[in-house]
Amino acid sequence: MNPFHYSKPLDVQEAVHLAGPNTRFIAGGTNLLDLMKENITRPERLIDITGLPLRDVRETAAGGLMIGALVSNADLAWHPLVEARYPLLSQAILAGASPQLRNMASTGGNLLQRTRCYYFYDASVPCNKRQPGSGCPAREGLNRIHAILGASQECVATHPSDMCVALAALEAVVHVQGGGGKRLIEFADFHRLPGEHPERDNLLADDELITAIELPAAGFARHSHYLKIRDRASYAFALVSVAVGLEMVGPVIREARLALGGVAHKPWRDKAVERLLVGKPVSRELFALAADTLLEDAEPLAHNAFKLKLARRAMIRALGDAALEGAAR
Repeated sequence: MNPFHYSKPLDVQEAVHLAGPNTRFIAGGTNLLDLMKENITRPERLIDITGLPLRDVRETAAGGLMIGALVSNADLAWHPLVEARYPLLSQAILAGASPQLRNMASTGGNLLQRTRCYYFYDASVPCNKRQPGSGCPAREGLNRIHAILGASQECVATHPSDMCVALAALEAVVHVQGGGGKRLIEFADFHRLPGEHPERDNLLADDELITAIELPAAGFARHSHYLKIRDRASYAFALVSVAVGLEMVGPVIREARLALGGVAHKPWRDKAVERLLVGKPVSRELFALAADTLLEDAEPLAHNAFKLKLARRAMIRALGDAALEGAAR
């Protein structure tokens, strides 16, 4: 780990003023400290934001929920309003990490997790995400956990977060503040596909800080489900995960949200597939058609073709479980 300067600002404006290309904001540090210990990230300054007033969870005038960036994953998962109105988000958070990590990890920091690609974490091998232009050994190497959707010649890494898959399905909005002021980023636009610049995970500028996550009023409280498929029952990243939210009138789907994790560089949504579900009664055949349509453009690698069948079955199961959830509540 390289030497670095440490600052603990008293307000958001001071934090933003200190930020730049060679700085990092730190809250729980559950990912950043690992990256620093492995010499993957070498910031010149850490800006400790744990003293900022960003820990509130409150209802919005529009009927949604505003979640401060420093709310811990544990507090968010067990918050009464989240459990009652956004069970999809609670399920996704509790499917991730361990209780100890969820107690430390922040809501804003969860969005900024970096990939768990073996090659990215091994500083002795090339990686376009660490050093652009050096190559992507995962394409021809061990790529069992890697992307089957949205990858590029430059990078086949996957996004690791469970919480973000649920936030994508819920169509959250990210509130950020930087030197240029405040702005809102639709969750679908926050994370980037790798393209030719896999070193850039999201649309944040160097001096921008996530201050809050806003949830819309529609939480799909009656018909939602998060399904995570992994190698072991706990403390493992998803091979495939599925977040589903349905609004139903009797057996007919009036609105549908479907997001996948473990398959791409960002939480994966296909609005055309969601539209395919709307206006139709639930059936296994409909869910199978939606899964097949979503996976039409998948490009598996040498060791992860199994994700095609796994993702298809996971989507069918998660959609079916979400459709039945209302009867259980």
